[in-house]
Amino acid sequence: MAGTAVLGMAAVVSCQQKDSKNGPYNIVYIMTDDHTAQMMSCYDTRYMETPNLDRIAADGVRFTNSFVANSLSGPSRACMLTGKHSCANRFYDNTTCVFDSTQQTFPKLLQQAGYQTAVIGKWHLESMPTGFDYWEIVPGQGDYYNPDFITMQNGTVHRHGYITDIITDDAIDWMENGRDKEKPFCLLIHHKAIHRNWMADTTYLSLYEDKTFPLPETFYDDYAGRPAAAAQEMSIEKDMDLIYDLKMLAQGKDSRLKRTYETMLSRMDKEQRAAWDRFYNPIIEDFIKKNPQGKELAEWKFQRYMRDYMKTVKSLDENVGRVLDYLEQEGLLENTLVVYTSDQGFYMGEHGWFDKRFMYEESMRTPLIMRLPDRFKRENGLEADGANKGKPRDIPELVQNIDYAPTFLELAGAEIPDDIQGESLVPLLKGEHPDTWRDALYYHFYEYPAEHMVKRHYGIRTDRYKLIHFYNDIDEWELFDLQSDPQELHNLYGQEGYETVTEGLKSRLLDLQEQYDDPVRFSPDRDKE
Repeated sequence: MAGTAVLGMAAVVSCQQKDSKNGPYNIVYIMTDDHTAQMMSCYDTRYMETPNLDRIAADGVRFTNSFVANSLSGPSRACMLTGKHSCANRFYDNTTCVFDSTQQTFPKLLQQAGYQTAVIGKWHLESMPTGFDYWEIVPGQGDYYNPDFITMQNGTVHRHGYITDIITDDAIDWMENGRDKEKPFCLLIHHKAIHRNWMADTTYLSLYEDKTFPLPETFYDDYAGRPAAAAQEMSIEKDMDLIYDLKMLAQGKDSRLKRTYETMLSRMDKEQRAAWDRFYNPIIEDFIKKNPQGKELAEWKFQRYMRDYMKTVKSLDENVGRVLDYLEQEGLLENTLVVYTSDQGFYMGEHGWFDKRFMYEESMRTPLIMRLPDRFKRENGLEADGANKGKPRDIPELVQNIDYAPTFLELAGAEIPDDIQGESLVPLLKGEHPDTWRDALYYHFYEYPAEHMVKRHYGIRTDRYKLIHFYNDIDEWELFDLQSDPQELHNLYGQEGYETVTEGLKSRLLDLQEQYDDPVRFSPDRDKE
């Protein structure tokens, strides 16, 4: 594993350790791209094991109802940084927006509170980072192999190796050598993984090849009663590219994204490319020989997608373990909050899809686990008893990525500005269950027309119901009872017996649109903007 030499420098904890164990809490925030909860064994044991991610949950909390406000990479990051919905931070989509870097963010507020701040890895907000004492980011989506990084001097440096290893190397190096150890710190480790097109480290290419995954029950969803779901272009069967996504590059074969994939391969050195070809060439030959069609092709694509995705997760999990090992060896777990999440969820064949964007559960829901500082647990009476030691404490309240900013500010002892729209999670971390906690979440997706062609929509989710309005070039409502229909297959909108539920949700939806000052609102009189 790359970067093990950095861990070798970690000193045994001693009285000479400079980091205060009684001052403000440090924050290590690890965020991946497109990592869905069903591909983490602390949430779901059907597919793979993620022992290092599970370490975070086992020593802390697992949020079982964690969601995003806009299921798309850039907008989700903007919500996280500002503690505000897209309508307030004004970064709506990945295609037309540039993040206003002059606006208030939690790293800037932490700096004002005496923290050192850093972000390493994926930024994806078009403008350069502000509010950080140190940053080094990948351009755009970044590359899995031998990636470029943009530095604080606005130069570009070329790094050799696998991107997940490199980002972790840089993060550990900054904690060890780059920061002032007299000050509290907040480090954002933003990985490219597990973003499309799921190019695994050559170390892990042969993993999971003996696994056959059961098709999700909704793999052949016919989208009855849901015209917006039927109009998407994110089908594994129809839209997953054989060359770009599934690596079936063969002479005489072409696809829409072939050149993009060839550019990615060209970044590899001779040894990397040789290992890649040794693994994929036999699969390509077998695929061409069998030439699957129809449902057989769709299900072959699903199996290859699952394996590639899991291999990319494997590298990520190993690197999370390196960060945890460093924090433990340096005695930093006493006073450091470790957060792991993703910028949104992802479809692993549910409804026949890959990608995200929709307000449906698999993409709106996101994993969120936190390893609480040892001091925090001790001071709040949260030390696990013998029966529960090593098991996560579940937090069932409805939480959203706009809540991260006020949480970090409260833990830092900093003031939370009134214009932040999220709620601090600190009471929940302490084991409290406030009666005043929110009973509904607001969601708004704006990026249409664009890749995958998911219609614009907004909606409300409560503990039981979800109401969605698709608008712009369409005017369709969807209502789901998540208790009786967790897979969201049966649209109840307009059906007899749901009038009272629908009107109550519409009233609450309008309340949220007014609360968050979203200019795109439905009119109860016209049922449209």
